[in-house]
Amino acid sequence: MHMPKPRMLLAAMLLAFAGAAPAQSSDARMRAAIEAAERGQFDASQSAQLQRDPIYGWLEYAALRRDIDTLPAAQAQAFLSRYQDQAVADAFREVWLAAVARRKDWSALRAAWSPSIKDTALRCAELNARLATGAGDAQWTRDAQAIWRNGKSLPGACEPVFEALAAKGGLSPALRWERFDLAAAEWQPAVMRAAARGLPADEATLANDYAAFMEKVHERALDWPKTPRSRMVASQGLAKLAKSNPASAEMQLPRFASALGLDQAERARVLYQIALWTVASYEPDSARRLDAVPDSAYDERLHEWRAREAMSRGDWPAALAAIRRMDAAQRDNSRWKYFEARLSELGGDKAGAQALYRAAARKSDFHGFLAADRIGLPYALCPWQPDDASAKPGVARDPAIVRAMALYRIGRSGWAQREWDDALTRFDDRQRRAAVAVAQDNGWFDRAVFALGKAKGESKPDELRLYQLRFPLHHDATIRREAAKHGLDPAWVAAEIRAESVFNPNARSPANAMGLMQLLPGTGADTARRIGLPWGGADSLYDADTNIALGTAYLRQMEDKYGKPYVAIAAYNAGPTPTARWQSQRPGFDPDFWIETISYKETREYVARVLAFSVLYDWRMNGDALPLSDRIRGVDSGKRKPFTCPTPEAPSS
Repeated sequence: MHMPKPRMLLAAMLLAFAGAAPAQSSDARMRAAIEAAERGQFDASQSAQLQRDPIYGWLEYAALRRDIDTLPAAQAQAFLSRYQDQAVADAFREVWLAAVARRKDWSALRAAWSPSIKDTALRCAELNARLATGAGDAQWTRDAQAIWRNGKSLPGACEPVFEALAAKGGLSPALRWERFDLAAAEWQPAVMRAAARGLPADEATLANDYAAFMEKVHERALDWPKTPRSRMVASQGLAKLAKSNPASAEMQLPRFASALGLDQAERARVLYQIALWTVASYEPDSARRLDAVPDSAYDERLHEWRAREAMSRGDWPAALAAIRRMDAAQRDNSRWKYFEARLSELGGDKAGAQALYRAAARKSDFHGFLAADRIGLPYALCPWQPDDASAKPGVARDPAIVRAMALYRIGRSGWAQREWDDALTRFDDRQRRAAVAVAQDNGWFDRAVFALGKAKGESKPDELRLYQLRFPLHHDATIRREAAKHGLDPAWVAAEIRAESVFNPNARSPANAMGLMQLLPGTGADTARRIGLPWGGADSLYDADTNIALGTAYLRQMEDKYGKPYVAIAAYNAGPTPTARWQSQRPGFDPDFWIETISYKETREYVARVLAFSVLYDWRMNGDALPLSDRIRGVDSGKRKPFTCPTPEAPSS
């Protein structure tokens, strides 16, 4: 038997790896082997040394996945059996099931099926397999109907299931209308039309006219039957229109409301969207349209926008009234507690403001720090250091954690995530926290963001006080050097890295922002040219030192351009065009009000987050902090502030 040339080349490579083992890490060998497998250049018989590697299963997975459409079922089943208790088996099962579904190898699909599969396309493929192998029983019907009850678009693999379900009499008109109504609530006219197929002719005609209204509001609706469904579709269609054209929706609502008899809730659905999509851009009619929404339709989102809208006009009494219309839980948030204090103070109620500031200052966040500055209190910080050290050695040896760390080190973060998730299903709280520490030892810092504060559906608020884990400090020397070079606070640079990438040098966004400080290649090239740094191409942004050097220089450029750190941070996130608009809309606003009235939710929260992170990194790096009220304005000469853990509040009598 002759070995194909690519495999001969890989065999030589593997022998070279074996001979050079003392000089090369197992990570490097495995990375190269996986890359070779993905090119079709792997021969398991030549990999005796690699077979002892804990992530060898993922190497096999890479090789099998490449040839998945021609892989023999016996070989796939053998792999699933060999790794049946590992995450790699679940990953392989998904690609294998998709492959055998394409082949219509229904027996193989059923043999490999697992009830743990949640993917809708695969669930429909399994229903097709059951039907094709004579298992289209009553349970099949119930399972197919469960998938049907969905208002969103479903994968193409589900169409044969629904056709069979209809043929078996399992799609009654009532069930078709059920999906139709769900689709109308989701503003999905195509799904509405699909659900209506098979209805009696007169019902189908009306259903398709309903769907047409969802696509584009039309006057035929004025003659619809005055039924609950007609009213629901009309209000949903007008609400959908309001998202793109609030003025048109507002103008047309009275006619349809009168013709069809829309009740208050149905009118409110439209008025809510009219107000929301007007105020989100601070259009002139914002206040009037907000006032038109019944109080019963207000939720947290609209309450917040009512307060912001009044702030954007400098109408402090109206903003304060908007906050006081929030429910107790929303008002208790440090953001609104702070602004209630701030607005009370502007209105002359200094005593009431003091009490509110004091309450807000108990929080270790952006608004809590601002509140502490307003009344001269130290910053609240109550670090928690649970005794998890004894759990760490066992966690570090856990096979799934060993595999997760190895995979992360070689740049296979998606595979690492699967192993991580598998391990956490078995861990208690101490082990989970210890796993976060192990991950940080391996340079995987974002586990502290995603694995602390909540576990298995339960809130773990004390874990948010694990500041050493949640705010890692890596590349400290480079951060300090580059910050000093550009006259920036190193805590700000660290905060930007934490907000942008959580210290992952290989991070890449959908917009192609790269590396620690998430720079676009064009920005990196321009910045390198401006500061005289050799440009090594886009991939050089994955080098930590290069990325920090360019990112810090770019931050300096932003601050020089905009004059104040809080505006520079907004521009770093949103870009120059919206930032210029926000500056022109609210010139002379104090920083706290300017930040709160940024119209983009992502940028509004980003600015507050980076500034709060700057305070926390100042604490990590120096033990105290520059006051946030100075930092926000670019003042770096103020008296520094200490941190203290507030005593528990006495219960009210």
